[in-house]
Formats: sequence, C-alpha cells, structure tokens
Amino acid sequence: MKQALFIDRDGTILVEPADEQIDSFEKFQFLPGVIRNLNFIRTKLDFEFVMVSNQDGLGTASYPEEDFWPTHNLMLSTLKGEGVEFDDMLIDRSFPEDNLPTRKPGTGMLGKYMAGEYDLANSYIIGDRQTDKQLALNLGCKYLILGDNVQSWDEIAERLFAGERTASVRRTTKETDIDISLDLDGTGVCDINTGLGFFDHMLEQIGKHGSIDLRIHVKGDLNVDEHHTIEDTGIALGECICKALGNKRGIERYGYTLPMDDSLCQVALDFGGRAWLVWDAEFKREYVGDMPTEMFYHFFKSFSDAARMNLNIKAEGDNEHHKIEGIFKALARSIKMAVKRDIFKFQLPSSKGVL
Repeated sequence: MKQALFIDRDGTILVEPADEQIDSFEKFQFLPGVIRNLNFIRTKLDFEFVMVSNQDGLGTASYPEEDFWPTHNLMLSTLKGEGVEFDDMLIDRSFPEDNLPTRKPGTGMLGKYMAGEYDLANSYIIGDRQTDKQLALNLGCKYLILGDNVQSWDEIAERLFAGERTASVRRTTKETDIDISLDLDGTGVCDINTGLGFFDHMLEQIGKHGSIDLRIHVKGDLNVDEHHTIEDTGIALGECICKALGNKRGIERYGYTLPMDDSLCQVALDFGGRAWLVWDAEFKREYVGDMPTEMFYHFFKSFSDAARMNLNIKAEGDNEHHKIEGIFKALARSIKMAVKRDIFKFQLPSSKGVL
C-alpha cells in the first residue's frame, strides 16, 4: 500500500509571520534545514508528498489571490530546483468560524487518501500546530509536530529514515512485577512508581536529563526489603534500552562529566555490546532517602549487564545525596550523547562491523 506525508505549509515549510499571512516576498523564508531534509526524504524513502494547508479567507478581500500565489509559486519552484515536488496540494480557503469539514483538523479534503489505497497507519502528518496533531488522530496517522514531539527538520528526517526508538519490557518473577516502556527520542516525560520515593526521583533524572520518555511501574516485595525491586528494575531498564537501540546504526556510541554543588560525577559509557562496570564511588551513609546505598552498585551492575554496555562511574564529594543524584544525571547526559544518531553517516560505529 502507498504511504504519504501530509505536510503543512506555514510554520512547517515556511516561517509563519506574526499576522499568519505570507503575502509578500519580505515575509518569505524557509525554515532551517527544511530543503535539505525534504530532499533527503524524497530521495531515500517512498512516501508521497501531500501539502495540506489552511489559508484563511484565500480569494477574499482579506487575502487576495494575487498576494498568495507569487510567494507560493516561489516556494514550489525553489523546492523543485532542489529535487522536491509535491504529488498533491490541498488548500482550504475557509475561515475558522465557517466550521467547514475541509478545514484542518477536518478530513474533508482527504477523502482520496481514506478510500483504502493508502497505509494511513504508517503515514505521517508533519506540522506545527495542535490542529495538525488532531488531523493525524482523525486520519489514524502518525504525527511529527514541530515544537511538540520533534524540534527540527533534522529530527523529522531522522525519525522517518531511521525509525522510532521505542521499546517495552515486562519482567515478572516471584519477587517483582516490572513494566517499563521508553522512547529514546522523547522529551523527558516520566511516569515512575517503584514504591521507593528516592529511587523514583533518581530514575526520573534519567528521563528528564536524557530527554527520554520513561514509564516505569514496579510492584516488588518491599515487605522483605528493597533489594529485588532495585536490582530487577536495573535489569529491565537495561533490557529496554538495548531493545530500543535496535541495530545501533548511526549512533555516537560513546558518551559525561557532571558537577553538582560539592560533587563531581563522571559517567563514561560505550554501547559496544560488551557489558562491564567500573564503580569508583564511596557512600558512608546506610541510606539516602529510602534507598540503601549498598544497592547503588547493584542497580548499575544489573543495568549495564542487561543493556550490554561498558559503564565507568566515578564520583567524589561530601554530600551523599548530591553524589548519587549527580551520577544519575551524568548517566542520563551520557546516554543522550551516545544514542544521538546521524542519518547522513548511517553506519555502525565499529571497525569490527558489529556491535
């Protein structure tokens, strides 16, 4: 089946001015990276390109045709010169108050694409507004919304070419029941509940500072002690990251030293496929919050083994809370650095040809 990219115009291809009308050449400007990435997508992938745009009152006194077409045609000719052409263009001319079904997020202009010939579940809306996201939901498409789940055209091209990096792991034993899902290319949205408040706080650092959407729900035998909950969460989280990384093509592979008040925390890692942990961090307190300090090592050992990563951790400082929080934050930043992808150098970062 055919797949399509339904691409918004103003705010997505062209910079949208304050008055929301690109009606003069002075207002005409492409978004950064849009031409290069549209060319890359057009060349490397098999999506049809469909422009879907609301142009309020086009053809009326408030937006005369002669003000619209010169800049629109300049956009099309510029893109064509760079190897980018649209297969279809759908422009709604109504005002918002008209409430016409053809106006986004309505699907009235898209009947052709809803007739069964297109794989909408694997097609995308690309836009910059919540109406674009709602259109995707109405069509049953995926979506890439600038300023929402993507921040640039580089990221849009990466997602389309290299795929989304999401994974889920369910791990159930006699001691624990763990459900983890994550998105390595997220925005740091976290939903974490392990039954241990301080552990939740530390795991949240991985999501927030690594820009990873992270959901971790754990039911453990805390009536016995904290050991199984912490160790098994490390195993499941490591498995989930390893699964999300997939074939690892294009990733940086390596990654961070992070100061936190009186503490200096160094977390260096390698997603090279060989598990190893070097731990150089001493804690004098028995607990930080409700988390035993002896379990810090066990968590990172379980995590590095399951993720098949080389992990080198060193921390110094006087405040125990600052040290362990600094370690988790440095881990997050190190992961963020190491999983960054370059689709223009989409190779395994290994002289061996395997990771």
